[in-house]
Amino acid sequence: MFSRYKKVLDAGGSEMTVRSALQIINQELDLYFSGQDSAIDSDSRLCVELFTQYAYNTVKFGDADILARAKGTSVAKLAGQDILYAAKGNVRLLTREELPEQVDPNETNIWKLTQQLTRAMETGSILACAELLAPILGSNGEEAKNLAYRLYSICERKNWAQEAYAYNALVVAWPEIQSKAAELQAETPKQFGIAGYD
Repeated sequence: MFSRYKKVLDAGGSEMTVRSALQIINQELDLYFSGQDSAIDSDSRLCVELFTQYAYNTVKFGDADILARAKGTSVAKLAGQDILYAAKGNVRLLTREELPEQVDPNETNIWKLTQQLTRAMETGSILACAELLAPILGSNGEEAKNLAYRLYSICERKNWAQEAYAYNALVVAWPEIQSKAAELQAETPKQFGIAGYD
């Protein structure tokens, strides 16, 4: 918008800088994606809240338990799914490196899927992500990409540059990842019944 006009004015009539415009755009995007939090599962909403407040640092069980109850889940449930570490009165999110590399095709936890795809992007680039996405294409992949953008926004706001870069890399490459995943899915032979029919 700045390249087409001599100047751009804010609501008060003052000249707006590019920096100010970008801040407003990021605020609006953040509002949009935070509004989408209700579309993801309650376990993932808890993970986003823990990440926003504590990153991967340890938090007292009581504090994590209050957040979990507010999101309609429990610390024990997420610890049982190997998403949280919980022992000796302390809780923390497991890092991407601590999560299983293999994606469960029936995975419903969008946080976990987002972390697995982000790690695949870090370690194996587009092909590695596409290989994880191909079996689940059309299900929760798009939600994972949306969450990656939300996490990128959180990291940008908190100046967590390395984390922001990891999520941004996944979001930017998403169209290519989807395209490659669709190719891989098309190459996978269909399984036939005994009589040779689906």
